[in-house]
Amino acid sequence: MASNFHLNDGSSRPPRMEIQQSWWAMIGLGENGREWTMEEKFEKIAEAGFTGISATMPPEREYEQWHRLLDKHRFSFSTIAFPANVKDILDTLEAAKQFGRVQYINSQVMDAFVIGDEAVQLLEGLLEASSEAGIPQFIETHRGRITQDLLRTTEYVRALPQLKLIIDLSHYVVGGELDGTHTRSEAEFDVLLQRTAGIHGRISNGEQVQVDMVNGAHPMVKHFKRWWRKGMLNWYANAVPGDILSFIPELGPPGYAITRVVENGREVETTDRWQEALLLKQIAEELWDEVVAEASNPQAIR
Repeated sequence: MASNFHLNDGSSRPPRMEIQQSWWAMIGLGENGREWTMEEKFEKIAEAGFTGISATMPPEREYEQWHRLLDKHRFSFSTIAFPANVKDILDTLEAAKQFGRVQYINSQVMDAFVIGDEAVQLLEGLLEASSEAGIPQFIETHRGRITQDLLRTTEYVRALPQLKLIIDLSHYVVGGELDGTHTRSEAEFDVLLQRTAGIHGRISNGEQVQVDMVNGAHPMVKHFKRWWRKGMLNWYANAVPGDILSFIPELGPPGYAITRVVENGREVETTDRWQEALLLKQIAEELWDEVVAEASNPQAIR
């Protein structure tokens, strides 16, 4: 269970995908001008069929409430960290042990100005710390972090065979002004997708990091589906009983979400973020079913 390569629950169950919802992505969601309460958000997530929640570590005073709601809905829990050094991840690991329910840590490693050998050494130290603590840690492909751009991240992957990734290609699509396929970017994406440990679901184009999916008709959706499917296939090819792949729709609130100004200068989002999260969940489930079918019968899907 403590492998940096796979998240495993120690069971004999076939390899599976769990779909958690991002707690950050629930900010501001509600009805009739009122944001849902914490309990209502848990209810909505459960009713939609999610298996857990991804969130930063809650403050200690909220542990009891989080434990109660996680138990009520039989949710798994993964956490997000922003370490800039080994001490930071040690602090997160200690908090995770106190909380007692952390499935794995998704690290956005600070910051974009740490490069080369210094970056490799930092990543190596972070992974060693989590391995010793017995809590898996995966590194997110995120702009503004140590993984700022596609080329430097593939360098880290080649240097560190133990490095596994939470794949969020939206950052590299917008950072590289990519509007679909490109021979070089595809080759570099392939390097990253070989190390898939989990996937964050968000559709971006070459100019915005989070765009309206247009009910799945946006032209970039087909490209993300192709990349996600490839990551799932790579993961499944190396999976063993008890292994878990995470997929997390991660649609950010305003700041990420595109808004427009209405009367009285109020900003409103241009999409229904909750419905888009449900669509991402549906897409992930359909892709996973294809992957399992293809693994069972390689001629089933061509």
